[in-house]
Amino acid sequence: MNDVISGSVGQVRPQTFQCSEPLPLKSGAVLPGFSLVYETYGKLNADASNAVLVCHALSGNHHVAGYYDAANREETTGWWDNLVGPGKPLDTNKFFVVGVNNLGGCYGSSGPNTVNPKTSRLYGADFPVVTVEDWVDAQALLANHLGVQCWAAVLGGSLGGMQATQWTLSFPERLRHAIVIASAPKLTAQNIAFNEVARQAILTDPDFHGGHYYEQGVVPARGLKLARMLGHITYLSDDQMAEKFGRSLKDGALKYSYDTDFQIESYLRYQGEKFSGYFDANTYLLTTKALDYFDPAAQAGGSLDAALAQAKADFLVVAFTTDWRFSPERSREIMTALVHNGRRVSYAEIDSVHGHDSFLLDDAQYHAVLRTYFDEVVL
Repeated sequence: MNDVISGSVGQVRPQTFQCSEPLPLKSGAVLPGFSLVYETYGKLNADASNAVLVCHALSGNHHVAGYYDAANREETTGWWDNLVGPGKPLDTNKFFVVGVNNLGGCYGSSGPNTVNPKTSRLYGADFPVVTVEDWVDAQALLANHLGVQCWAAVLGGSLGGMQATQWTLSFPERLRHAIVIASAPKLTAQNIAFNEVARQAILTDPDFHGGHYYEQGVVPARGLKLARMLGHITYLSDDQMAEKFGRSLKDGALKYSYDTDFQIESYLRYQGEKFSGYFDANTYLLTTKALDYFDPAAQAGGSLDAALAQAKADFLVVAFTTDWRFSPERSREIMTALVHNGRRVSYAEIDSVHGHDSFLLDDAQYHAVLRTYFDEVVL
């Protein structure tokens, strides 16, 4: 089937932006230069007014849409391909869409598994801690490289939504719309606790070697597997787990052992094994810390109203009813602060059984909201 007809952007390839200028980080460290891997879909118009930046969540990357291998489309299709493409809610016939792998990532951008120019060895644990603010600063330099002075929109789900929010604070003049999906103005203590348990699983893995496991030729797979299993539980709703797995037995009978008795156990172990085979443990540590540190209100005396007073973009805020990791109440905090500041904000609360992962799925109501909003974005 023709890709335009099927709604796919087709076969794509990543590109690399090399920045030679130093990047000061919020921690006080300075990257002497860096690279960002990114992909683009659609065409930038003459006045560069149709560019949309997609920001990824914890385990995401630059590969948002399209596929790498026509013979293996299922395994090589982008993580938000159901949203981005010709005729899709984020229509690449209208918009020039950019996906980028953040600093500290493990998909080619400067991070722990890339070479430290000072030592000519992989950074490992020596890669500095990065924050959402640092990611946005690096993304702004990529925008300059692409000739984009003002994004039509910046959007993302979960941690990606935090980046969209930060764009409105770091560079309020450089975007017209912010789409914040299944996100929050900061993590709760419970969310920080989940992240810390996941980090400890990695840090205490005997194969971690203080973050320099590359040199040892090993991977802290056990810790990373446990971290992913814990995280995955928080991405699903209780209703979804009950509907999908219930108390179904994997092999039809109890084994009276510590092997997998229940289907949910088998599912979590599979997800953990799969994740530990392709994701980097140091990147996981860095990214969960970036989540923990995000708190714009802290810079404004604890007031989210005061923090968002500098935002100039219009907002779409989307939440999902069964998302208990970033509950709708957290999205309403953002909406309320924006209303108090007189900003134009649309809010949608989608009835979904799929928990936090709902923002990745092909839900008709959710996609209709996004399509309607993007249809109204004036270029």
